[in-house]
Amino acid sequence: MTQSPIRIGLIGAGYIASWHADAIKATPDIELSAICDRAANAAHGLADAYGVRGFASVEDLIAAEVCDAVHILTPPDSHRDLAIQCLNAGLHVLVEKPVALSAQDTQAIEEAAQQADRRFHAGHNFLGLPSYERLKAMAHAGKLGRISSAEVRWCFPLSPLRSGPFGLWLMRKPENLLLEIGPHLFAIVQDLFGQAEVRDLGLSHPIAIPGSGTRPQTWHMRANVRDVELSLMISLVETSDDRSVTLRGSTGRARLDLAADTLIVDTENTADLVANPLWRQLSVSGQHLKAGCVNAARQLTSFNAKSPYGLSFRGMMDGVYGPLTRNAPADTRFSGASAIKVMGALDQALSLMSSEQRDLPAPPQANRAPEPTVMVIGGTGFIGRALTRHLVAMGKDVRVISRGTSGPFADLPDQVETVGLSLSDTQGLTQAMEGIETVYNLARSVDTSWEDCLKHDVAVAEGIGQAALDAGVKRLIYTGTIASYDMSDPQIRITEDTGFAQDMSDRNLYARSKAECERRLLAMHRTKSLPLVIARPGIVVGHGGPLQHWGIGRWHGAGAVKLWGNGRNTLPFVLIDDTVEALARMAETPDIEGESFNIVGAPMMTGRDYFDAIEDAMGARLRVGFGNLSVMFAADYIKHQLKHHVLRRHGLTRPSLADWKSRAHYSPFDNAKACRVLGWHPESNRAEFIRKAITQAKLFGF
Repeated sequence: MTQSPIRIGLIGAGYIASWHADAIKATPDIELSAICDRAANAAHGLADAYGVRGFASVEDLIAAEVCDAVHILTPPDSHRDLAIQCLNAGLHVLVEKPVALSAQDTQAIEEAAQQADRRFHAGHNFLGLPSYERLKAMAHAGKLGRISSAEVRWCFPLSPLRSGPFGLWLMRKPENLLLEIGPHLFAIVQDLFGQAEVRDLGLSHPIAIPGSGTRPQTWHMRANVRDVELSLMISLVETSDDRSVTLRGSTGRARLDLAADTLIVDTENTADLVANPLWRQLSVSGQHLKAGCVNAARQLTSFNAKSPYGLSFRGMMDGVYGPLTRNAPADTRFSGASAIKVMGALDQALSLMSSEQRDLPAPPQANRAPEPTVMVIGGTGFIGRALTRHLVAMGKDVRVISRGTSGPFADLPDQVETVGLSLSDTQGLTQAMEGIETVYNLARSVDTSWEDCLKHDVAVAEGIGQAALDAGVKRLIYTGTIASYDMSDPQIRITEDTGFAQDMSDRNLYARSKAECERRLLAMHRTKSLPLVIARPGIVVGHGGPLQHWGIGRWHGAGAVKLWGNGRNTLPFVLIDDTVEALARMAETPDIEGESFNIVGAPMMTGRDYFDAIEDAMGARLRVGFGNLSVMFAADYIKHQLKHHVLRRHGLTRPSLADWKSRAHYSPFDNAKACRVLGWHPESNRAEFIRKAITQAKLFGF
């Protein structure tokens, strides 16, 4: 028997790491022992949250001898080398999909595993979904008859295609989109039928990526495994969620909803002609009712810990480590041998792409090195991208601070340089600000506790402020948010003199953190003469922005939104072009240090008006609901109590009723100060606003 519990380290502390960590904690005979990431703050932050050790290098992790296995959760172009390194060090490896960039690289990992007498597993998590296992058993038992065709679909919006960030690995090349998502589809086909032979590939719905050509958003593949005809489709536009597997056999049809973990089987029955369709529909509706009740009960009793996605990871852990702890052969669903075949099918599909579809336009050659006088921190986000391009159009060179050294400005090599730098590195920021006159800080962190906000947002803002002082920057423009205001009273008109509450502890973390950043930066302005100006944008809309804007309501997929409140109050919309114009004017307007400006447009539309305009302009009616904020507050209170007293989670925040009502933006805004002092004139024509905010924005991705 293999040593139990098996100690597992995670290499990569990004979004997917918490799903692996939670599944490991829920699986017997294995335990989480370490988190490793080149970003030391990320590694130690996640490690502290799970009570394990954190490492900033794989070498240090291996040398510490705290792991028997590792999960490699880094960008795919690093998978091959990291997997081989860890296998050679005597560790079992599980590699997130895509396990590599080709079948050849995957074969190299499997050979290294065999030479090291260790196991290589593929992170094809949906094969561990309970309903998928039932579908597989049913198909292999012949309960659907002889299967003639199958459809596997991944129709789910991918927001980075429209609103960034564009520096992600999957955005760098057109083929990366298939490599990222295709393993889900081909792993299912491989497990059910065997290796697919891909015969045809169709690409459509291209979308332009700033400075980097276009990417297809729809991939339609035709393939077969012996007599089974296959249709595989990936659609990444704003579409209703259809991540599903449909098998058609001579006896019946089965449809598995991967996102909901539901399996519905539609079969023939032996009733007479009149009763036959009735019994058939009763059977289908009964299955839907049962599945809905089971899923609801599971979610309720687990406090949402057993979502379908979470269950798929738990199933994968059982499939990977169950055999390993028993010294049994590897589960073929997750084995290296199966992974090679999955990647072989992907290789075949990619070979059908033409050179025109794969090749990106060569970026223009630089004629000179940029000489930046402006720095944009957070320049790869929605507002940051638009601001950078606006500044370039004004004739300025810009230095963009990013997590990496690439960004969405490859078409501007003479005017924009991108610098990869940690925002916690105050000394590095000071050096990067050499020769800079104006710094825009548009950065924000996404945290789940006040302690993390203080560390990752507030302390970073202070560090940037100190760097600006040390570098002699002439002006630091910080972007706060109007969300920090109490906007719960319709009778109060908000101006820059309204101010925030003294005690923000009953506000949501985003509003509270931004307000604290402002407070500390203003203290630096008073005590150290920090040349600070504060901008508070409203609900920013327009080209490059998302359809699913959470400043308007709570979204349920791309087609349904519940507005905050009744949707009848005017919302503080502002166009992206007007926003960056105001930010640019803040750098040029003299004698405004210490001032703040609410960047909101002319009173224009309610939430209802906005979605009516989308229907009129785009011919698409979204399902719009209306949220009773008192009820939402009460439900949040109950969830808070359960998390605190049942799940024993501490350090939780609970927003007040006023905070919930503030999400509806009940209080109107007065933008007179920004218009007067900055000479700013946001769009006031309703028809023109709709054209720019909706028609030209390509909200649905096409």
